Amino acid sequence: MTIAQKTHTELAVPGIGSITIPVGLFIDNEWVLPANGETFGTVNPATGKPLVDVAHASAEDVDRAVKSAREAFHTRWGLRVTGAERGRLLNRLADLIERDAKTIAALESLNAGKGISKATNGDVAGTVSTLRYYAGLADKFYGQTINQFGPDAIAYTLHQPIGVCGQIIPWNYPLMMWSWKVAPALAAGCTIVMKPSELTPLTALYMCDLVKEAGIPAGVINTVPGLGATTGEAISRHMDIDKVAFTGSVATGRRISVAAAESNLKKVTLELGGKSPSLVFPSADLEQAAAWTAMGIFWNSGQDCCASSRIYVHESVYDEFVRLLKAKAETCAIGQPSDPATSFGPLISAGQRDKVLSYIHSARDEGANIITGGDNWGTDGFWVQPTVIGDVHQGMKVVREEIFGPVTAVGVFKTEEEAVKLANDTSYGLAGAVFSNDASQVARVTGAIDAGTIWVNQYSSVSAGVPFGGFKQSGIGRELGTYGIEAYTQVKAVHQNIGQKMGWPF
Repeated sequence: MTIAQKTHTELAVPGIGSITIPVGLFIDNEWVLPANGETFGTVNPATGKPLVDVAHASAEDVDRAVKSAREAFHTRWGLRVTGAERGRLLNRLADLIERDAKTIAALESLNAGKGISKATNGDVAGTVSTLRYYAGLADKFYGQTINQFGPDAIAYTLHQPIGVCGQIIPWNYPLMMWSWKVAPALAAGCTIVMKPSELTPLTALYMCDLVKEAGIPAGVINTVPGLGATTGEAISRHMDIDKVAFTGSVATGRRISVAAAESNLKKVTLELGGKSPSLVFPSADLEQAAAWTAMGIFWNSGQDCCASSRIYVHESVYDEFVRLLKAKAETCAIGQPSDPATSFGPLISAGQRDKVLSYIHSARDEGANIITGGDNWGTDGFWVQPTVIGDVHQGMKVVREEIFGPVTAVGVFKTEEEAVKLANDTSYGLAGAVFSNDASQVARVTGAIDAGTIWVNQYSSVSAGVPFGGFKQSGIGRELGTYGIEAYTQVKAVHQNIGQKMGWPF
């Protein structure tokens, strides 16, 4: 930790040049220094070299942010602003992101190690579409009228915003996860205390100035970068935060659940880890199945909660599928994030690289076959080769545990029943895929897999209008779609007497 002395700094961004970026805390629409004066460092994952130091929010800073959010909720947002007006401001924010898309994508690429074309066409474009979806939904969520009491009484429901929401987002999709949290919360009328990952805080901080420029009132979005053990813990245990939304590991999700329960029993939405199975049946187009599953595991260098990290293939087509998947792995577009041709970049940190390599080493030790990859790539930064591991069984660590890197384990099955059993033999339940051209089989298997999202003859399709979330230990609740805005509302039942008379004594 160093001493915070400024709220902005200069940073050289590939393709953009030297720009001024915020590195302070954003509270009540103002940039401020942390109360304890501390900062933390960020690192370029492609080189391993330092980027910038960012202010580290203490519990005192979180408290300031919560007070700002609470005041805004009661006086400038919440029920005081119409859904149509909230939608207008969300659309205005989306306009500003589109205006600055080149700079935002370059900053995301630099901080998170993403290929610039993927950051532009995936992360920035996805953020804009999420904001616009919820802008359109902001005045379109309704209660019910319940008329079962005769002509003289009626009941109806109101869907009202929960209040002040703590939001803790991960490092693998910093900008998109920001929009997945912010857009439905604002559309519902909630106010926010946002903690970006300490590894990738730069785009969340950049968004703050756009929030202010869009005309979103002071205190509606407050951003407090910091470490999970301090800033995240303070958010999870704060007595005046009404809900926490978190995306990240199962272990951290458990800690947040405990903190929420031990404080004010705040509501939680948790989108946690995954070990998503793909089932490849004999009727599948094997070339397409290999292409989709390769994209599913090598997109974002495998740092994806629903990555296709377990692939089960029917014994009759196993050898051919593995040959095709190997070819896909060996032709990934590996390169520097600033190169438009790059689709496969570095892992986020040295620790993550070493963790992924340790899983590969464990697979070797347990008797698996490293079909391709299995080592570092390059000499600088945090790179791991696209890796395919074959001849696996259910007891291996690479099959049981989430790796969060570009490593997939390929196993074999004999029957449909065995395939489903293998798919469900996990504590996770985030996503899965079925590759088959047998319509009856697709219907049976998609219904039988225990996961919140199932893709059929494709992988990784995500839309702002389609709910996303997990079964089992992959989480609680749903994000995106109308389910996403419901997660930021609470239902109030109103019983209204129109003409009923109360006799006395009753």
